[in-house]
Amino acid sequence: MKQTDQPSAVTRQSRIRGILIIAAIVAVTALLLVFVGQPLLDAVRDPESFRAWVEEKGAAGRLVYVGMVLVQIVIAFIPGDPFEIVAGYAFGAVEGTVLCLLASSVGSMIVFFLVRRYGMRLVRLFFSEEQIDSVSFLKSTPNRNIIYFLIFLCPGTPKDLLCYIAGLTDISPWLWLLISSVGRIPAVVTSTIGGSALGEKNYTVAVIVFAVTLLISGAGILTYRIICKKRAANGKTDGQKD
Repeated sequence: MKQTDQPSAVTRQSRIRGILIIAAIVAVTALLLVFVGQPLLDAVRDPESFRAWVEEKGAAGRLVYVGMVLVQIVIAFIPGDPFEIVAGYAFGAVEGTVLCLLASSVGSMIVFFLVRRYGMRLVRLFFSEEQIDSVSFLKSTPNRNIIYFLIFLCPGTPKDLLCYIAGLTDISPWLWLLISSVGRIPAVVTSTIGGSALGEKNYTVAVIVFAVTLLISGAGILTYRIICKKRAANGKTDGQKD
């Protein structure tokens, strides 16, 4: 009887530990929203003041910006595009791109390893079942890595969702780092160039860059939805055959 009860006790302890960990993550997320959320919103609403603050703080200002992007990626429902524009506005196109890509890469890996450790329970904290189901095919499709990379190349696609889903797959961390870093370059570059043009009051260039980005984003989102619908339809067909 003791041997039979032992696995049950271990399972119960594991569940309690998992619940406590998820509760801790929720608590930390709430604290981040309270103490970091307002500075994030202030930076987006008033990039001119943020740029002045960054220039005053020097290296510390850069570290604060990197921390902001890390928070944005981990707390997945915070949109990332405004922070890419703010990077170009505050730091210029080149430095803004470097800082944004560095922070995004680190944030993507943090999410990846957190999901590897805590699984679907963590994913469900930030995404609905419908959102998760829309990309569930990425866990098993033969062309998964290529599809990941193509989706990341398109501005406007839900990259934060993909970061969480990637942790549920068997993709290697190094390959994921390559995909999530290189794949972000087009979206980050266009946003930081546009932000830099705004900072230099070169509004013609800014309008052109953002207009082109909007068109590319629209095409990217449309392509992403077509891929998801097609894969979902194929999954249903395969299920009926089985």
